[in-house]
Amino acid sequence: MYGSASGSEELRIICAHRRFVVVDKPAGLLSVPGLGVAGADNLASRVAGAFPGASGPLVCHRLDQATSGVMVFGLDADAQRLISLQFQYGRVDKRYEALVWGEPKERAGRVTLPIMADWPNRPMQKVDHEQGKRAETLWRVVGRGEIDGAVVTRVELTPLTGRTHQLRIHAATSVATGGIGYPMVGDRLYDPGRAAARLMLHARWIEFTDPETLRRVRFESAVPF
Repeated sequence: MYGSASGSEELRIICAHRRFVVVDKPAGLLSVPGLGVAGADNLASRVAGAFPGASGPLVCHRLDQATSGVMVFGLDADAQRLISLQFQYGRVDKRYEALVWGEPKERAGRVTLPIMADWPNRPMQKVDHEQGKRAETLWRVVGRGEIDGAVVTRVELTPLTGRTHQLRIHAATSVATGGIGYPMVGDRLYDPGRAAARLMLHARWIEFTDPETLRRVRFESAVPF
């Protein structure tokens, strides 16, 4: 039922199931088709090319273009629907790792800051307590380090909701207003003043219910930074 992990420059497959596939998304690649020629190369299209016998829609969820890590795609319409519903109703467990600039005083916490689109500055999002949608993140420190002499902290992030840019905004928002207060390394949208090779945010593992066996399954991707 479950195929072994394999990989290539084009598509790194973590698990090939009869009804879904789990892949390792590289940073900088779109999850789904975008505008123009640049948007033609994306993870969904690569999956479709690798599984030409797949029927129905494939996309169950998305990662930001700058984010790397584990993603799941349905290989038939019913599997895609059943997995997508788990995302919709909060029945998918996810863990991310990130590097943030500086050293948070707290070792762990919970951020509950509602988020909405910042329409004049799209694709940016913003915290809005009146019109924003509920967004909740658990976080904890798991390590320390340095980049070019600057202190960085490795944090594990558990999103309890799935808003666009949720983890990036919750990290960058000040402690005084309810955020972690330390922006992610390489976040060109929410911390444009400090350059890095990439956004240091990685979807490390995902757990959901197999639509065929109804058993919980977990798949992992090694953190590349």
